[in-house]
Amino acid sequence: MEKAKKLLRLYIKGGASPEQRAAVEQWYKHLQVPDSSGYGEEARAQQLAEIRKMLPGAPRSTLKEWVMMAVAACIILTMAIHLLHDDANDQFLPASEVSLGNDIAPGDTAATLTMADGTKINLSADQDGEIVNINGLRINKTADGQLIYQIDPVGNRPAQWNTLSTSNGQTYTITLPDKSKVWLNAASSLTYNTAFAENQERRVVLRGEAFFDVSPDKKHPFVVVTEKQEIRVVGTQFNINSYTNEPAVSTTLVEGAIQVLAKGNQYQLRPGEQCINTGSEIRIEKADIESVIDWKAGDFNFHEEDFRKAMQKIARWYDVEVIYDASLPEHIEARGWVSRNRNLSSVLKLIESSGLVRFKIEGRKVFVR
Repeated sequence: MEKAKKLLRLYIKGGASPEQRAAVEQWYKHLQVPDSSGYGEEARAQQLAEIRKMLPGAPRSTLKEWVMMAVAACIILTMAIHLLHDDANDQFLPASEVSLGNDIAPGDTAATLTMADGTKINLSADQDGEIVNINGLRINKTADGQLIYQIDPVGNRPAQWNTLSTSNGQTYTITLPDKSKVWLNAASSLTYNTAFAENQERRVVLRGEAFFDVSPDKKHPFVVVTEKQEIRVVGTQFNINSYTNEPAVSTTLVEGAIQVLAKGNQYQLRPGEQCINTGSEIRIEKADIESVIDWKAGDFNFHEEDFRKAMQKIARWYDVEVIYDASLPEHIEARGWVSRNRNLSSVLKLIESSGLVRFKIEGRKVFVR
């Protein structure tokens, strides 16, 4: 059992010998795994090109195109999950299909804008174009799901705080008055001053997760306030995950420079680094950028990620509750990639084809065993 796991790991990482690669490919040819990807021929070709990048050592000439696609789909696209601990009694469960009471569509581009006076605007239902024009403040909603703030120079303007919020299964993008752009993930909110570009600081409050592309302005630092810390930047790109139901706030720098202020201390991040703040401990480590900002690109990209954490991401996006069987091991790891634009059943079938877990959907509950 462990030998098989190690062989698959070698194949995925590109470290398998020609004999080992041949063994994996021969094993796959004898599997009866239905194609549940739903991709057409053109999409398959595009996915194959991407998968080849993920498998630097995978053979290109020893397999036919459809076999290579299938192996990659089985091992990578299906999010090959393996146990972390050594258990002499562990075994692969027989492959099965997700038991469906109903299927669930993926999340959508939608959000709610709450104005300073408490007025709520449903951005999924409201028509495109200008939705607010008050005292030189204009807010436009675009057809592709973006909110754009524009400020006219009209002299003194009262400070007004707006909040853009998403529920489970929603995502939205906003361009702030200073031209900074923010992508908001599901179950998140961003509170900001409509006139903050005119203040000493451009201060916003984040709950949940967001990706920031901040416009440079040395005279007006951009400050992001979360439950456990503050982030201070001048102009840069970074991601913050500050969900309250997760054990830590994760701040990941993509480019530029940022300062993390927490518990009276200051931490400087360089591109590719991540600050993990549990509240009791703060550490800086190298980040897997693709896995951190996968949601922004419309994907789930799991790299040696805790299975339950991976399922938490899926639960937020599909607005479901995940219930685990007591017999399910605590330490399971998820690897691989799959699009967030597919129905829930497709995502779960891909995970289930690993043979290590089974799913059952009942209403908006997903049972895992």
